[in-house]
Amino acid sequence: MSFLTRHDVTGERELLAVFVEQQADQIATSLYGLSHEDLGRAASASAMTLGALARHALLMIEGTVLRVQAAPEASAPAPRTPEQAAAEGPIDPSALREEDTAESLAAALREAGGALGAALLAADPATSVPIPQAPWFPTEGEWTVRWVALHLVEELARHAGHADILRESLDGKGTYELNARSDGEPWPAEWAQG
Repeated sequence: MSFLTRHDVTGERELLAVFVEQQADQIATSLYGLSHEDLGRAASASAMTLGALARHALLMIEGTVLRVQAAPEASAPAPRTPEQAAAEGPIDPSALREEDTAESLAAALREAGGALGAALLAADPATSVPIPQAPWFPTEGEWTVRWVALHLVEELARHAGHADILRESLDGKGTYELNARSDGEPWPAEWAQG
């Protein structure tokens, strides 16, 4: 998927799906070419790592797929051990798993983004979605699939920005270069910022 979001969308459902998939893809692209050690390295004043951020994004996306598919009924949470959920929710560095690689996390993010896109294409945007139980969410009311999708675009875009900063802090690679390289396109030296 290229850096720019597709512009040939034909309706609200497709628009929601395309934007959510694009933001998941941008987090995946930030992982391009990294080692397991790089995935676990804190590259800024924050303890946040790209591997933990990818795991957090997966938790959010997979949970949203389940909520959208179950709506208007409540859904089960994304399948995680209690330890995994405790690390992935707050983006703790321990969320990175021993078996994680840049390639496996990027593939999982793209697959989860596609699954959410498909769920959004199949759902009525006006369908009510029960609010998950969490201390940071309101305890009363309902959301709609539309609101949930837009909220996830907002959250993933915020985290894609985090990923951009973390990646550039690791090795100086910026978003445009990473998008070109991950798509197998050349990155001319004259385009490099310096």
